[in-house]
Amino acid sequence: MKRNSIRIIVLLASVLFAGLVLTQVFWVRKAYTLQERQLDYDITKSLKNVAQQILIHNQDSAQLYDPVEQVSDKVFRVRIQESLEPVYLESLLSLEFRKEEINLEFEYSIYDCFNDSVLFSRNVGFTQEVVPGVAPEFDWQNDAHYFGVYFPNKDDQVLAGLNFWFFSSTLLLLVLLFFSWTIWLILRQKRLSEIKNDFINNMTHELKTPISTISLSSKMLLKEDLDAEKRKNFAQIIDKENDRLSLQVEKVLQIATLEKEKLELNVKAVDMHVLIQECLTVFSLSMEEKGGEFQLDLQAKNSLMIGDEVHLTNILHNLVDNAIKYSPEAPRVEIKSWNEGKHLLVQVRDEGIGMDPLVGKKIFEKFYREPQGNIHDVKGFGLGLFYVKNMVKAHSGTVSLKSEVGSGSSFTLKFKSNGK
Repeated sequence: MKRNSIRIIVLLASVLFAGLVLTQVFWVRKAYTLQERQLDYDITKSLKNVAQQILIHNQDSAQLYDPVEQVSDKVFRVRIQESLEPVYLESLLSLEFRKEEINLEFEYSIYDCFNDSVLFSRNVGFTQEVVPGVAPEFDWQNDAHYFGVYFPNKDDQVLAGLNFWFFSSTLLLLVLLFFSWTIWLILRQKRLSEIKNDFINNMTHELKTPISTISLSSKMLLKEDLDAEKRKNFAQIIDKENDRLSLQVEKVLQIATLEKEKLELNVKAVDMHVLIQECLTVFSLSMEEKGGEFQLDLQAKNSLMIGDEVHLTNILHNLVDNAIKYSPEAPRVEIKSWNEGKHLLVQVRDEGIGMDPLVGKKIFEKFYREPQGNIHDVKGFGLGLFYVKNMVKAHSGTVSLKSEVGSGSSFTLKFKSNGK
């Protein structure tokens, strides 16, 4: 699938998901408003019935015209001028609320019509049976009372009526998350496929060159008229290219080792200064051919650590090899060591091409190679730094990178030192 097609699919899917979310939010808010209005209507209806029954109880033939006033979201006031007995009022309220299935805790108050002072107030929890409270001694026959009702948990019943919408919203969210994860997985697999294709193409190029050289040299050796000097030169070429092939295969095997479920390290006391010196000996010839130089600054007084000598050697080889490869002319590679508390730090710094921060974040990924001109200009599979990071982690250490385009790169290894 072409890159543009994937981008269009992702864009359309994002617009669709956003539209679904906004639509769901709109309908949930709409449902909440309707549910709240319905509850307000039921409460108002119940309070009107209570007021009407009070008039009947008091044998008052007056007509009621909209006696219920909603003062706020949770407070309702019933404007009547009647004698109100708390026990009777509470019974009426509880029964009427139960009829309308208003299963809410409420607090009712009785007021004096002349000064709006509260004469009596009581909180009533929702129970299966009506159990009126005991009112204080007072002249409740005075016909100058009105009452108000407060619902502290009114929102709970409104939300309880939205269970279907909450369920559908949760289901929609899960569907969106699933499709988002699916799209992410597709993009990730596509990227891995591209990386692996680059790796295979690069590996083919890397292996084809020495194989061709060995094949050509072998054919030359088969010639009977070849003098001893040329025969020796071709034999050396074959030996050199064979070593090169072995090194490339070894790098692939290093990664295969890392991908085992359990990595077994052959740990022992290792002197990092000795490994550094051995590493420089290995790369001294290639450094001389490029006209470069190594600079050593081994300040660590305690250069011992517990680790696998083979893997630690490979870590140093990968870092030094990269420092040489990514230095255009006359490489200058500096290797430092020092102690910080109980830790041993080793730094490999070059003055090569460097890299920008975005590349620096990906440089430790498997198969990743910096896109610098032709992918075959710099030899390698993009496995070295992936190996370095994971093997340093296997030694309970850390590796950090500082780099700037045109100014080179600096890799710092940090391990726990051994000894005093």
